Amino acid sequence: MPRFTTILKSSACAIAIGLAAWAGYELTRPTYDGSAGIAYGSAYAPVRGQAVGFHIWYPAKSGGKAVTVGGNGVFYGTPAGRRAPHRDGAFPTIIMSHGAGGNAGQFGWIASKLAKAGFVVLLPNHPGTTSGNASAEAAVRVWERPADLTAVLDEVVNNLADYPYVDLQRLGVLGFSAGGYTALAVSGARVDPAKLQRFCDGSDHGMSDCAFLARYGIDLHQMDLSPAAKDLRDPRITAAVVIDPGIASTLTPQSLSDIGIPVSLINLGQEAVVPEGVHARKIAETIPNARYDTIPDALHFSFLAECKPAGASILEREGEPDPLCADAGGRDRSALHTELAERIITAFRRDLVGLNVAHASTR
Repeated sequence: MPRFTTILKSSACAIAIGLAAWAGYELTRPTYDGSAGIAYGSAYAPVRGQAVGFHIWYPAKSGGKAVTVGGNGVFYGTPAGRRAPHRDGAFPTIIMSHGAGGNAGQFGWIASKLAKAGFVVLLPNHPGTTSGNASAEAAVRVWERPADLTAVLDEVVNNLADYPYVDLQRLGVLGFSAGGYTALAVSGARVDPAKLQRFCDGSDHGMSDCAFLARYGIDLHQMDLSPAAKDLRDPRITAAVVIDPGIASTLTPQSLSDIGIPVSLINLGQEAVVPEGVHARKIAETIPNARYDTIPDALHFSFLAECKPAGASILEREGEPDPLCADAGGRDRSALHTELAERIITAFRRDLVGLNVAHASTR
């Protein structure tokens, strides 16, 4: 008992010292002098029976504290203003969905550019397919991801006083990889469960998804995938930008042809070598009001944050099977990000009804 008491006292002391150090660090943080603010929210998602956390990027004035969002030994984070005052008015809003195994912090690079250009970005972490909270079984329950976006939008609608800078009359969706499927689903696309069950039969579609499922003993034929056929459309969304959408071949042509909002689809890489699993040309040809483009000198993972110099070697040592730090050559990831941001911002300025935003710098 005395030893246990000593441990408790030592732990309490350590916590107190840690809190004091943290408080001192917060007080000495420099004041933010930029135009991209960051805040955080939480929304209850009925499909999961739990809360979904989300990042909120918004057009800001100088003020608050300078912070770095995301970032680790592999990827750079993104500068932002914590508690920075928001610019006056309500701004067109983009809800974004990250890819499987990604996280909200990893996409601060595009969220900050959108905020600087006059958009609010709502960026949730999807439970079960987020860095540090991921499983193969959860990755297959694709229908939970669109419901996360709807839950976040419901949270904002029900608490508008807490989000005075959000304009949900001008609402777009942005998604990458599994998030690309998610963006299409809330736009009206539906999955054919039979095609999803056969997705890994005889092909890996040029991606590592099927190997990941096999490694953890997931047999799609043994799972009830019928919920994937549900209509998960969120009628509040009026425009979409979709990057390398996952499980593209499982989407039903009828549901795609029924999508009534403008959709911009972008593949990363030369069209002839874009992996089958994320190839978006056929989707663009089926959606009535869709545009299709490529960025030839990019690769699928070029949409991730910029890698630090040691990033690739760290991933190799950790046994990561995907080349998360690789691009196609010719331009570095920073230049690719600049072009991607310009295309995304151009699409939302064109397609969001009644859009009137300041043409601020995206750099």
